[in-house]
Amino acid sequence: MRLFLAIPLPTTLTNELSRISLRYQSANDGLRWSAPESWHITLQFLGNIQPEQRGCIITRLQTLHHPPVPVELNTLGFFDRTGIFFAGALLTPELLSLQQQVTAATQPCGFIPETRPYHPHITLARSKNKSAARALHAIRAGIHRQPVFTPFTAREFVLCESLPTPSGSRYEIRERFPLHN
Repeated sequence: MRLFLAIPLPTTLTNELSRISLRYQSANDGLRWSAPESWHITLQFLGNIQPEQRGCIITRLQTLHHPPVPVELNTLGFFDRTGIFFAGALLTPELLSLQQQVTAATQPCGFIPETRPYHPHITLARSKNKSAARALHAIRAGIHRQPVFTPFTAREFVLCESLPTPSGSRYEIRERFPLHN
């Protein structure tokens, strides 16, 4: 079972990102475009886990108390090394606090926090091969100004399972964790 913890997106934001995604897609661009129903902001990638770890994660996260988190997307960007086109989220103290509390809660279950700085984002597309670098370059050149996104308040985060399919991974929510004071 391959799991991760994430903030789901509201329909308003998914619609905005869909319009952007459609604007930059082209036939045979060599990119694998993420489906809108898969968009999320990852808090922690857990990877392949054992059944007892899943129980531990759920128990630990059910006791986590964190207020709802304001979320604002602020940029379209690229991870050049991995060939990813993304919509970046502003790293606010509230979002960082949630991410840190989530990773701290999962540590007793055997998960080690990332050493890289947290970079909240939504993956819109990833390159399938090296030739897709041209498509990413064309998208970058076509961004003349950053879009303005509708901010939202995250009132929950979710435990998702990643299920591989021939067209990319499909995600299913396995557990919901409300955010409240």
